[in-house]
Amino acid sequence: MQRNTSALTDGQFDVLVIGGGAFGAAAARDAALRGLRAALIERADFGGGASAECFKMVHGGIRYLQHLDVKRLRSSCHERTALLRIAPHLVHPLPIAIPTYGWGRRGRAFLGAGACLYDLLTWRRNVRLPDPQRRIRRTRFLSRTATLERFPHLQDPALSGAVVFEDGQMYNPARLVLAFVKGAAAAGATVCNYVAGERLLWDGDAVCGARVRDRLNGEEFDVRARLTLNAAGPWAEYLLAQPERFGVQQRAPFSRDAYFIVDRPPNCEYGVAVQGLSRDKDALLGRATRHLFVAPWRDCTLIGVWHRHFPDHPDEAHVAPQEIDRWIEELNTVHPRLGLSADEVTFANCGLVPFGETASETELSFGKESRILDHRQLHGVSGLVSLIGIRFTTARVDAARALDRLLEQHPMRTARPPTDKLPLPGGDIEDFDAFRARAHRAEPDVDRRALDALLRNHGAEYWQVLDHADGARGELIAGTTALRAELWHAVDREMAVRLEDVIMRRTDIAAGRHPGRDVLAHCAALMGERLAWSAQRIAEETASAQRTLERHLAREHGVARARSRSTAVAAGQAPRAAELQTMSS
Repeated sequence: MQRNTSALTDGQFDVLVIGGGAFGAAAARDAALRGLRAALIERADFGGGASAECFKMVHGGIRYLQHLDVKRLRSSCHERTALLRIAPHLVHPLPIAIPTYGWGRRGRAFLGAGACLYDLLTWRRNVRLPDPQRRIRRTRFLSRTATLERFPHLQDPALSGAVVFEDGQMYNPARLVLAFVKGAAAAGATVCNYVAGERLLWDGDAVCGARVRDRLNGEEFDVRARLTLNAAGPWAEYLLAQPERFGVQQRAPFSRDAYFIVDRPPNCEYGVAVQGLSRDKDALLGRATRHLFVAPWRDCTLIGVWHRHFPDHPDEAHVAPQEIDRWIEELNTVHPRLGLSADEVTFANCGLVPFGETASETELSFGKESRILDHRQLHGVSGLVSLIGIRFTTARVDAARALDRLLEQHPMRTARPPTDKLPLPGGDIEDFDAFRARAHRAEPDVDRRALDALLRNHGAEYWQVLDHADGARGELIAGTTALRAELWHAVDREMAVRLEDVIMRRTDIAAGRHPGRDVLAHCAALMGERLAWSAQRIAEETASAQRTLERHLAREHGVARARSRSTAVAAGQAPRAAELQTMSS
């Protein structure tokens, strides 16, 4: 992928996709695979908004049992299977334990029956999954003793055990988005980041593209297209701010979904569902309050998700330190043996998703489906469909549905490509464990942790990164487990143009913790060599990345703890034995 804005002005496209998150990227790939001339633009970096900020779960739909919504349950399960199939390096199963207590809705019989019913409803969940390690296993049960061995904080006289179901988890959501973008580019789409859609172009009552701005140099130009898909997520409605065309816009409700990461290494592969204090008021079945999830991810722990109605501009979404204090208090109230403290928090993430009408922070009404708006029917405007996605899991199928609607206006009829079966770039792997073993035999001189991360992020294309090493095949970036070759590859072949593109989305350098100011400065200098940055530009990029990281960090002592942990991991030090006895997830 090469960033070339002039290619966006080269004639008329069949489809222009505005928004390079999961939904827009999936739509661009789908359109290109249909044989259409497609363009994809993103106002910041690909996957840099809600997609990168998600809880990293690939939901198979078990929660929809509470709403008796079997259609949505099966659709979500199908999409989880598709991601496990087409991106086996980036998506893997995650077992989750639901503790059971006494009888009734908290009991083993009630929850076990629901999970077993889910197994029956999703009996095709492993169709065409050749890798046994990527298959979703059936419901199983843990005894009280086995549950407490894994989750000692659940100590309660009423605890009877746990029901275990499996869902999916992403290794790196931003790289999963990038895989869709790379797939679009490989199929012939023109893709470009840091290009913002400023306003729509018109031919009578038809949209014929967009006036856009290159956010790196301020240049404005037109991108012309027969049809336009507005897939800008929470920013999508701002592109429709033309009352004479679309009427007075009343912003639909959005939820700011937030979670935080704590510095507790997992001691088993299970996540655990713990009951919080809020309630899904639309649920027909289920417990009195919603579950929060405590999930293992790499060498740390994710805790979330908290939902809050967010009426403000998407750029203003962030997590405040006092909110984390309140969430920790909530968890310690419900499960006092957790003993969480604020100084364990290393990162806080949030993104905006469609929401239901909600009266309070404890009585929640969740968005049910992605919003697909055909503006012919709504406003008499042709050539435009808006897609506001709700869950990363369903990005592929919702993008296809939106394209189907949009292409009703295209003279060339095209069939949907089998995007649920065609591997994403790097995803042509039948058995990941065997693939990993072969790679370790082939690359004995590359640090094992760095190679594992490389295999996860790049899959079958990892060798392209190593071949990009310019004689430094296994050389690490000081203070990290990332290779210099990854940084160079990101700049030369993955359209990384800002420091934060590299450290937060192309590599694992700032995955869930601050890597330290020295690492930022060093990476900026390496990028500067590649991109001929001035000393001033290097300093500006370092400062900008620092500000971005600070928005994700709860407190300065959290910064210090994250740096200390990153240094220990980079030095190969094992976690303390006491840490391994903490909460598994």
